[in-house]
Amino acid sequence: MARPVVPDDELAARVHSAALHLLRRLAQDDRATGVSSPRLSALSVLVFGGPRSIGELAGLEGVTPPTMTRLVAAMVADGLLERLDDPEDRRVVRVQASATGRTLLMAGQDRRVATLAAMIKPLTPKERRRLDAAASVLETMLTTRP
Repeated sequence: MARPVVPDDELAARVHSAALHLLRRLAQDDRATGVSSPRLSALSVLVFGGPRSIGELAGLEGVTPPTMTRLVAAMVADGLLERLDDPEDRRVVRVQASATGRTLLMAGQDRRVATLAAMIKPLTPKERRRLDAAASVLETMLTTRP
């Protein structure tokens, strides 16, 4: 017999809770890098999205430009980011991930994926198929809906 359709708000609450718990669990692996969450988030934007101005990066990260300027300065000092001159406007400072920053971020991603793979390993084939289907639904929701 088919399961009853769960009301939207109940399903949303369950997905929200599961996503938060999963992200918290995987964030434990991020702490092993010794790099703060705001730094990892900014680094991720630059590794996967390419060089940005400090203003663009601040907007994407939801912080003020002065806050991002301080964060970027510390990350440059730590060798995670590199400053670039903007050929169009010398007043604009662009930043990109350094090789060290890219390596650190990708190693962190590898740790999180390994942790998640270990969590998936004991699942039955039926549970794996259900998880695969759920991942497909989430991907579609994130790419096609507001």
